[in-house]
Amino acid sequence: MIGVFTTAQVYVLPPMPDNPNDTAFALPGHRVLALQGPDAVRFAHAQFMSDVAGLADGQWQWSGWLTPKGRVLALFALLRLDAQRVWLLLPDADPEALAAQLRRYVFRSKVAIEARPDLAVSGLCAGDARARGAVLGVRGGDALALDLGGDGGMRTILIAPAAGGVAAAPDAVREAAWRATDLAHGLPRLDEAQADRWTPQQLSLERLHAYSVKKGCYPGQEIVARTHFLGQAKRGLALLEGDAPLAAGATVQVGGADAGTLVSAAGTLGLAVLPLERDAAAPLAVGGAAVRERPLLGGLERGRR
Repeated sequence: MIGVFTTAQVYVLPPMPDNPNDTAFALPGHRVLALQGPDAVRFAHAQFMSDVAGLADGQWQWSGWLTPKGRVLALFALLRLDAQRVWLLLPDADPEALAAQLRRYVFRSKVAIEARPDLAVSGLCAGDARARGAVLGVRGGDALALDLGGDGGMRTILIAPAAGGVAAAPDAVREAAWRATDLAHGLPRLDEAQADRWTPQQLSLERLHAYSVKKGCYPGQEIVARTHFLGQAKRGLALLEGDAPLAAGATVQVGGADAGTLVSAAGTLGLAVLPLERDAAAPLAVGGAAVRERPLLGGLERGRR
């Protein structure tokens, strides 16, 4: 089973019978988009909100692509395999649609942008000796491992060719627990309805070191930098727990008044964007049902800001 820990007590997500923790299971929502060519790193650095140029070959970091108004279109793990290959591991976004959007900005850059449906992504509730922190674990060929461990315990994402190998079996219970653990660490899972709505600061993505305020221009950079340097962030993420399943998009009430929105949900856990300055004693509710705020877990940040 996967344990989710807070400073107050231990929350144990649903047990996963007949599946030892060292058995991989499919994460079908996770897909890969590849950027390849002499300008792959330069293009990624210019388009995405993290410092791709400062990332070493063989390392990864959280990143995202923003609208010119600084709203998050897609949030992903950015893998710099080498000087000519950058992969985006997309937990939720459609790689084909994202590729089509990105190609509009290639112009004269020598970079090919292609979805990789030939790669399968799976989760492992254990560590991998080759993957540590931001360092990618190379398992041979296009097979890689990412360390997603944090304060909630060890986790590993595996990327491997789907053909010619043994595909990880689907497991709805373990996949749901994986998603809940993402949320508990403050990693928003943005479905299509939540894309293009929130700034990096509203999603508290500084906790994951997912954006840079020091590198050069990228779409939305002016909004991100202004909010950062002028101290204008008014909202951030809060982890909520209810007694019944929560749904993304639901309105959150603070003291009986509408105050925020659930951006992600997994069972009875949800991530909400709420005012940073609010009465800590005021009751919280979603759809009229009481919910409780829980501390976010740490340890999932990668790379540097």
